[in-house]
Formats: sequence, C-alpha cells, structure tokens
Amino acid sequence: MVADMSANRAAARLVRLYLGLAGFGVSLALMLRARLGLGPWDVLHQGIARHLGVQIGWVTIGVSALVLLAWIPLRQRPGLGTISNVIVVGLVVNGALDVLPAPRALAWRVAWLAAGIGLNAVATACYIGAGLGPGPRDGLMTGLAARGYSLRLVRTLIELSALAAGIVLGGSFGPGTVAYALSIGPLTQVLLPRLTVRPPDNEKGTQSHDGTDGTDGADRTDLRNRHPRLGRTGRRPGRPGPGGRAARLRLRLDRRPPRRREPQL
Repeated sequence: MVADMSANRAAARLVRLYLGLAGFGVSLALMLRARLGLGPWDVLHQGIARHLGVQIGWVTIGVSALVLLAWIPLRQRPGLGTISNVIVVGLVVNGALDVLPAPRALAWRVAWLAAGIGLNAVATACYIGAGLGPGPRDGLMTGLAARGYSLRLVRTLIELSALAAGIVLGGSFGPGTVAYALSIGPLTQVLLPRLTVRPPDNEKGTQSHDGTDGTDGADRTDLRNRHPRLGRTGRRPGRPGPGGRAARLRLRLDRRPPRRREPQL
C-alpha cells in the first residue's frame, strides 16, 4: 500500500515536471510571436540568436548549460528537473515557433502576450512544485544568496544584467517586458501552493528535511491541552514538578501531630 502511494506520488511529480517544462517552452514561443517584449533572460537569448543566426531554443539550451557550469564553484547540486529544464524548454520553444503563427493585429498580439505570461506562471509553479530540482538560473541565484547575499538583490542584479546585455545585442524590449516583470512573481506565488505535489498523510508525522516533524508547534500544544490525562504543562496530575519533593516534605511536617509534653515533677 505504501509502495503504491510512493509510486503514484513519484509519477505525479514527473508528470507535473514535464508538463511544466513543456508549458514553459510554449509560453516563451507565445511571447516571441506577440512581439511586444520578452522576459529579461529571453531578451538575452533572442539577442544572441539574432547574432548567431540560429533558433532561439538552441541559444536557450546553450546559455542554460553555461549557467549550470557556474553551479560548480557554488557547490549546488542539480536534480532531474534541473537537467530536464536545460534540454526540454529549448526544444519545445523551437517546436512551438514552427507551428505558431505571428499575429499582426495589436489586439491578438496583446492576447498572445497575456496568454504567454499566464501560461509561464502556471508552468513555473508546476515544475517547481514537482520538487525535482530548480532551473539553472534559479539555482544560480539561490547559490549566490547562500553565500550571504540578499536573494532579492542577487536576482535583481542578474536579471538586469541579462536584460541590458540582451538589449545591446538587439533583443526585444517593450511593454511586454515590464508586464512580465510585474506579474510573474505575484502569479507564481498564488499558483505554487496549489500546484505543489504534497506528501501523503502518513508522512506528515515523519521528520522533514529541516529536521522537524510534520506537525507545527501550535498543533502540538493544542493536542497536549486536549489530552484527557495531561494538563497545560504536559505533566500528569499527581506527579510532582521540580520543587515537588520539598513541597511534600513541608506538607508532611505540617501534618505531624504536636509532641505531648510530659508533666514536670
């Protein structure tokens, strides 16, 4: 029974991982076809692709591999999701660009941009929620943050650097870049808890990766208070506390009958 549940959970994580990576690639293709601006890293990818004369998907794979090499001095360990991210996203981008048309009407371009941003948030929450390893760029940021730098500062500096380099190389910067930067964080924050593969109920009481069990302090305190044989201090009635022996000794002395005095002759 437990083995079946573990196998089902592993399968759910794999399905969610690859659906998320495929959706991520399609979302990038939608934003590329909208021609209203891309995310910071994709501005860089597009600028490099234009100079090399290759499809942007191949550049995405190459840049991801180079970023992954930067994990080595940071002692970051890639997971299955990390390696899959390097390969799958770029291949899906190339395939989606081969079949997606480029709309000319501004209304359709805005619609494709909105669809691309929304799908990007869903896809990001899916592959992160699978828990099989972060993407190369996310791992770079968290690895630098682990050295004592602010994660927000590291992320901002890296993405601004990628954006600036992409603009210099001729990547697409526009209102879509601003819309992506302002919306992707809040959307992912809302979707991630709903798309995360959670452990089964029988694992909630086991020790987690941070060394604690699956029950928080409030639940443990509430359980202790509702226990029929435990008081609020968690001590069974009738058992003395730290000063119990001294209290019992004083009580016995107080209860001893007074000495009877012998009459003096």
